[in-house]
Amino acid sequence: MKKLFALLCVLGVVLPYYNIYKFIEANNWEWSTALFFEQINLNYGMKILNADLTVAATTFLIFIIYKLKVKHISLKQFLKYFISLFIVGFSLALPLYLFDNYNRDESNA
Repeated sequence: MKKLFALLCVLGVVLPYYNIYKFIEANNWEWSTALFFEQINLNYGMKILNADLTVAATTFLIFIIYKLKVKHISLKQFLKYFISLFIVGFSLALPLYLFDNYNRDESNA
């Protein structure tokens, strides 16, 4: 499982950044935050995905804050997941958390 989580971490970085690259390429190599948000909210299908991802990422953020408060993860681990969540996204933060904690969770079962 750890190899799968590692692969998902890589995909969690590569796929979002590939699409950012394609967005910038399609817009004459210029970044436009206004255009980005206009396009991600273009239709209800995209709004459904945005709402789903927002709730999932917010839930994960609350979860790692809780884990930090009850001393199940260190400040260093918390910062790793927090930075992953906000620099790359949930697509990296969750697989990274699962990668780091897979053996620990398995031994508690």
